[in-house]
Amino acid sequence: MNFNATLIGQTVAFMIFVWFCMKFVWPPLMNAIEERQKRIADGLADADRAVKDLELAQAKATDQLKEAKVTANEIIEQANKRKAQIVEEAKTEADAERAKIIAQGKAEIEAERNRVKEDLRKQVATLAIMGAEKILERSIDPAAHSDIVNKLVAEI
Repeated sequence: MNFNATLIGQTVAFMIFVWFCMKFVWPPLMNAIEERQKRIADGLADADRAVKDLELAQAKATDQLKEAKVTANEIIEQANKRKAQIVEEAKTEADAERAKIIAQGKAEIEAERNRVKEDLRKQVATLAIMGAEKILERSIDPAAHSDIVNKLVAEI
């Protein structure tokens, strides 16, 4: 009986141990495990959310970069158009200025030519009178001389 009593004592002691563990040890242990599981699940959920947020932010950044490139290309295109317009305006202004300068030059040349013609006419008239004086060997009075020169200038 000694064996059975020891076995029964051990069984009772084991049962008390199991009851004690279930009553006092098991609930805090389960709470700790559940709490840890919850923290792990929350951490994983937060990590998933962070990954999704990162992907969303990357997609948004990519979209903004594309929009910035499009905007930059539009600005460059507008600048090129403006540059072409400025060059064209400068060419037009330069052509107008060139035409103005040429017209002024032609007018000056024409005026100079007319002045030279007039001087030549006067010189020819003077030479003709001198020649006539020499031929006639007489001097013409200044009033007659001026009158003849004016008539010759008008005829030439």
